[in-house]
Amino acid sequence: MMASSILTLGRHTVSGMIAAAGRQFSDWSAAYRLFERERIDTDCLFAPALDEAIRLQGGDCVYAVMDDTMIRKTGKNVSGTSWRRDALGPPFTTNIVWGQRFLQVSVAVPDFNGSGRARAIPVGLTHAPTPRKPKKTALPEVWQAYRTELFRTKVSSLGARQLKVLRKNVKDKKIVVAVDGGFTNRTVFSDIPENTTLIGRIRKDARLFAPPEQTTAPARGRKRIYGEALPTPDQIRQDDSIPWQTVEAFAAGRRHDFDVKVISPVRWKGLGDKDAMVVIIRPLAYRKSKGARLMYRQPAYLICTDITLALEDLVQAYLWRWEIELNFRDEKTVFGVGEAQVRTPASVESVPALIVASYAFLLLAGISSEANSTVLPSPKWARKKPCDRCSTQQFVAQYRAQLWGIGMESIFRGFVSSPLSTRSPFNCPGQQNLLHSAVCYATK
Repeated sequence: MMASSILTLGRHTVSGMIAAAGRQFSDWSAAYRLFERERIDTDCLFAPALDEAIRLQGGDCVYAVMDDTMIRKTGKNVSGTSWRRDALGPPFTTNIVWGQRFLQVSVAVPDFNGSGRARAIPVGLTHAPTPRKPKKTALPEVWQAYRTELFRTKVSSLGARQLKVLRKNVKDKKIVVAVDGGFTNRTVFSDIPENTTLIGRIRKDARLFAPPEQTTAPARGRKRIYGEALPTPDQIRQDDSIPWQTVEAFAAGRRHDFDVKVISPVRWKGLGDKDAMVVIIRPLAYRKSKGARLMYRQPAYLICTDITLALEDLVQAYLWRWEIELNFRDEKTVFGVGEAQVRTPASVESVPALIVASYAFLLLAGISSEANSTVLPSPKWARKKPCDRCSTQQFVAQYRAQLWGIGMESIFRGFVSSPLSTRSPFNCPGQQNLLHSAVCYATK
């Protein structure tokens, strides 16, 4: 089933995966029972991907990212579906769509060439449904159970539990996890596992405090946690008395020099009595086209729970957080996560986990062999200067070519090895390779 999820052409449904495996004339019920009767342990499913990602990353520190995503659905009887805010809606209004929510954890594996680029490998996918709201006439006990379950299933509480699972699976190495603003709250930051560092994005008007002065403990009352109030991160950015520092990191295809300001140590209410470091990144300037006017991105305000972490590692770890957004794009567009027509709670959780795990294994195989393998020849309309990083679609095409090439009784000798000299494809001698081209160059 995992190989079929990569090879499926068209919609990635369970029946589509059965047909891709060549079992469309066999009993199909076994495949559905595999998902409906909880025969897949998702933790064990992602364990090999986590071990291999840690091995490829090397070093004494594991860099991970965590974020949630929504999969749109149409069926009202699908388990775990509800009305949710559309994060891709326009900024001037709030769109509400019907869908499911999943939480994913990925490990960033840097490229072997030392450029600073990394690729995120999914190592965990968890369904994050919201409990059904009871009726107004329900008993108080029902409402109390609903509020308890609502707090337990909210995405920040689930993220805190996933950090503990990751800490348990990663034995002795230090873990640095980059999260977005949705996880930069007291629920996640107040329950951090040991030997784990969190880097999150805070509001520009967040309330910061200096550590309390070292004085003797008062005879009565509690020990002070916060000192005097500090300026907000946005006020610190505009303060000319605080110097900017230059940090080099990889982003947007090449290395950049980022101007940052550092305030350390500080106290934040989400961390309580623990010291933190606040890093403000000045926005980069860019042009949409050559000769266009200069534009600027938004500044970033980060908080880190480890005040001893190197500034270069901190900035680079947060910039790698964008790789999980690329994971979500590939999982939904290339692998069709969410297209399977399943409704039961076990199937809703296990089918996407199986597809994402196959996606992680494909990435790991591609990373291990990317330096030694050759992908299929690029189409004529592709850029003459090839990209130094293979896309997920290229990995899928290469896997199809290697697996289906034997079945097509061809080792691809002379397979579009040179550009066609004729203008019309119907007047060339390469008509026998049209089937290979249609299968291996399919983009879905």
